[in-house]
Amino acid sequence: MSAFYDYVRGRTDAVPQGYTEAGMRVYRYLVYLGAAQMIEAHFPALRSELADEAWRTLIEGFVRQSNWTSHYYGDLKDEFLAFLARESA
Repeated sequence: MSAFYDYVRGRTDAVPQGYTEAGMRVYRYLVYLGAAQMIEAHFPALRSELADEAWRTLIEGFVRQSNWTSHYYGDLKDEFLAFLARESA
């Protein structure tokens, strides 16, 4: 299952055995979209300050590098703050 999560989070581009590339791209997009929407809901001022490319880069970095393990998007707020603290250090 680790290969699945690594692909979905953008840590690798190797499609896990038993999955199609098209299907995995959909999973990756849905995780990115969910994270982006929840983070934007909690931090609208941050979103308004960043251009689209900078925002996409920030969210992709968060999804790829964070320690987020919860199955609930609502738990992203605290993990996003921890990610920002680590990245700014």
